[in-house]
This record gives sequence, structure tokens and C-alpha cells, in this order.
Amino acid sequence: MTDTLLHLANPEKLFIGGDWSPSSGSDGIEIISPATEEKVGRVAKATTADMDRAIAAARNAFDNGPWPRMTGPERAVYLRRIAEEMARRNDDFARAWSLQVGMPYSQSSMTAPFMGGYYTYAADLAEKGFEEVRPALAGGHAIVVREPVGVVAAVVPWNAPLATLSLKVAFALAAGCTIIAKPSPETPLEALILAECIAAAGVPDGVFSVLTADREVSDYLIRHEGVDKVSFTGSTAAGLHIASVVSARSGRITTELGGKSAAIILDDADIGKVVEGIMPNLVGLCGQQCAAFSRILVPASLKGAVEEALAAAMQYVQVGDPFTETTQMGPLVTQRQHGRVFDYIQQGKAQGARIVTGGNRPAHLDKGWFVEPTLFTDASNNMTIAREEIFGPVGTIIAYGSEEEAIAIANDNIYGLSGGVFTQDVERAYKVARRIRTGNFGHNGRVIDYTIPYGGFKQSGVGREGGEEGLHGFTEIKAVFMQDLPAHLKG
Repeated sequence: MTDTLLHLANPEKLFIGGDWSPSSGSDGIEIISPATEEKVGRVAKATTADMDRAIAAARNAFDNGPWPRMTGPERAVYLRRIAEEMARRNDDFARAWSLQVGMPYSQSSMTAPFMGGYYTYAADLAEKGFEEVRPALAGGHAIVVREPVGVVAAVVPWNAPLATLSLKVAFALAAGCTIIAKPSPETPLEALILAECIAAAGVPDGVFSVLTADREVSDYLIRHEGVDKVSFTGSTAAGLHIASVVSARSGRITTELGGKSAAIILDDADIGKVVEGIMPNLVGLCGQQCAAFSRILVPASLKGAVEEALAAAMQYVQVGDPFTETTQMGPLVTQRQHGRVFDYIQQGKAQGARIVTGGNRPAHLDKGWFVEPTLFTDASNNMTIAREEIFGPVGTIIAYGSEEEAIAIANDNIYGLSGGVFTQDVERAYKVARRIRTGNFGHNGRVIDYTIPYGGFKQSGVGREGGEEGLHGFTEIKAVFMQDLPAHLKG
């Protein structure tokens, strides 16, 4: 079904070294629709032998091929071609997201056209060059060069496969790296479509490979001595494991991990803007967002009004099949995730929090891994639902007495990925933002922008993706001392 639906030429093959080839094993990975619980496709399941081939191809392309030795402007030409090829496949990307994750097609079809922008922006950065001339204290010149870090393993999660992969691939390609992409076994299709786009753009063989595989082969990839850097997005538990493995061999690593972000509602907040700013972060992707505003900190004076407004908005959300035009929220991605979210809901009730709305499977949906948008209140910050990442459409209201207490509650967590403040006072908003220990922070909502660095404090990760900082993460710095400048750096 997937080859016809998404126009994949080789749905059950691996993309290694510029060629589509079968796995050396006989097993495959079945793709299950979270909306119907039925099989909708099958892809190849790579083995460690296949991974060895991919790493060897990437290593050869980096050590001996043209890609790292091209100028930034030369690589930019290919990046723009990739964006053009992606534009031709917008609908395939959108349908893949809806088919595998349950993202409503009405939303995925609007988002997919923006994905090529990652590559055109990375092309713009590549054109700026990778050399900076500085005067040396002893005379002459120092040329500070950013060189590609080498072979990159890009390991991505299932919630937003194309966006998380593109944050790695576009910037790593711009830097001159070669890449092995390892998508989640639950959502492999976007990576395969992207491989077709990269091949069509004429990127040299070996620069980009895709292996659909299970977690055992992923672990083999991150441990391999032929990999110079691992860029990982996923759970904190997995990220900490990967970081320990990679750092043991002094490998480079970037991780974007979990979050338990706080939306701080101040006493002058516009309740309408609160609803507009929080709802997309709670029910978008069925709440399966690492930066979701899952803790809602409210002054006691506004608690009732916020409860009422958010509950009304949640009850209005149309939950259903992702390919139905009126659907606003689809299912959770797997049966395991479905069970996990309901376990957290039960823990919230058992620990004394009160459900304002939701907490059940939608009555009209007897198949699929669906859950109602759920809002807890009368909660404290030491409850499990306020401390652990649920990764579902579950918000928890916590009342506070003073602004100082709100800031303390927001910071009282192992995570530090995102957050926001709701107030009509810009000066007040910025002062609060500067006091929250988090990598990203919004005023009256949250903004997603690949031109700005994204990442976390504390156990939410190491390094940044997006922006110039994201490009720099795929480079090493070399200082070259010269008595005179080469011609291309003069005048």
C-alpha cells in the first residue's frame, strides 16, 4: 500500500552509498496505522552488516570524495536542488506523517511545504563561508576555519520525523558532512522519501544513506568507531545512554531530549491569548511534543477562569481519523504510548489531582489509539503528572501565590527545554524569561523557527539545532597561522 500511496520506488530496500539494495537479512518492519490498528506497509529491516556497509560508504565519501572539499556555495547548489525535489513530494510527506503518526492530514498538508525551507536556509548559511581571518599576536594572520566534523549518525524519533531529520541533515550537509539516517522503526517513510529527493538532486554517492532498523542496530551505529558524531532526538533515558557511549570514545554528540515545560500565566494575562497559545502545544500531534506546555502555572485569582476556558477549548476539539477533513486531533502513535498515557492519567487521579475534562477514550472511536484531550487541576508540582514527561494531550494546572513562586515551580524540574509566559507587559515577560532555566521561551505562546537555535538546559539535551549554531554543531574548529593570506582571502 505504501509504495502506491506515497510513490516510493523501493519501499522494501535500504539506501546505501547512492544505491537501493535489499537488506542482508530477511526480516522486515511492519508499519501500523495508529488510527485503525491495521498494517499499512512494510519496509526493510537493516542488519549490523548493512550498517557496516553504510558506514564504510559514508567514511569513504568523507575521506576521499568531493563533498567535504566543495566550497560552501557549491554545496548550497545541491541543498537548493533538494528543496526543489522535496516540493514535488509535499503530498507524499504529508500523507506519510498522517499515515504513520496520525497527524490530521488537514494539518500535515499545510506543514509539509515548509520543510524544504530547512535546506534553503542551510544553503544560505553555507554560502557565507567557513573561514574567518584574525590578526595573530606574533604577526601574520590566523585563519579560523570551520571544517566538517565527519561522518554523522542522525537518529530521529517518531513524532515529527521529517522536521527532526531535516534539522540534522540540512545543516550537516551544509557543513560538508556525510550522513547515515536512522529513522524510528514506527515512522520510516519520510526518510525514504527524503533519500529519493537527495538522490534526484544529484548529491554524490555515499554522502547520504538511510537504514530502516530496530534499536539493536541503532545501538551498533552509535558505538561504531567510524562515526564521528551522533545527533539524536528522543527520550532523555535513551539520550543519556547514547551520550555515555559516544563520550567514552570522545565522539561528538548533540542531543535534543525530553521536556516538562511550564506556561506561566501572570495576573494580567489575556485569557483568550492563553487558550490560543497553550492549545496547539497540548493537542497538536496529540500532545506528543517534547516542548509541550504540559504544566500550566496559574495565579489563584485566575484559576477558575483558566480551567473553564481551557476545558471548553478541549471539549471542542474534534478527535478522529487523520484523513477526515474535520479532524483536529488524531491518535497516539502506538499501543504502548496509549497505555503509557492512560497510566499517567490514573496516577494523576490516584495522587489527588482532579480531572476538569477528558481522561477517557473518545466514546465514538472503538479502534485506534485515541485519547480525549485531558486537563487536570488541583495539582501540586511534586505529583508524577507534573514531574514526568507524559507525551500525550494532558495538561496540568498548578496554582501559585506569587510571581516568585511561579518562577520557582517552573524551574523545579529535571528538564529545561521550553516554556512561556502569558502577560500583556513586555518588560515583565522578558524579566521572567531570563529567570527560567530553559533553552527556549515564548511570550504568549511558542514559536517554531529553524533559523533560531533550539535545544535544552539540564536533562533536555546538549548542543543546539537550527540557526548558525546548528550549523556550527556539525563542524570542528581549526586555527591556521599564515605569514600571508591565500589569494581567495585577500581584499
